[in-house]
Amino acid sequence: MSADANGPQGGPKPYANPYLAGILLGLVLLASFVTLGAGLGASGGIARIAAWVSLGVANSHTLGSQYFGRWGAEPLDYYLVFMFVGTVAGALFSALLANRARIQVERGAAASVGRRLGYALAGGVLVGFASRLAQGCTSGQALSGGALMLTGSLVFMLCLFASGYAAAWFVRGQWHD
Repeated sequence: MSADANGPQGGPKPYANPYLAGILLGLVLLASFVTLGAGLGASGGIARIAAWVSLGVANSHTLGSQYFGRWGAEPLDYYLVFMFVGTVAGALFSALLANRARIQVERGAAASVGRRLGYALAGGVLVGFASRLAQGCTSGQALSGGALMLTGSLVFMLCLFASGYAAAWFVRGQWHD
């Protein structure tokens, strides 16, 4: 392939135009509202996949659980599960097409691989717990609630960005190269 098809010197292709990507995401959100009568989110799909795994390990315990049991014996039969799987598959496909798929740990020179993975795990557990506690994730709040101009979602987004900016102070030294 030519250098133009693969980016400079056969490397990865440039990222998509963020304005075009935003417009396309807005159209997907609109299509979700029109066809399903509901918006987008991620944590609901992940929680239902966890319920499905739990069913395979401890069926009767899972069905009796106040949290997982309410979804019954078929927790994967929900639109957000398909959205989540499609998002992961689409991201992988896009990364493969753009020659950006590789196994690596993104980190600054000041952070070891173990420290970076530890921070990522701790952050993921914290955000996952919080999204289930709040009965929704940032995607659902920011995209779906923001599109509906819900006051709570707009306040949430402001608080999310402010808290992210404040929390960055504690780990900023990990990225100074």
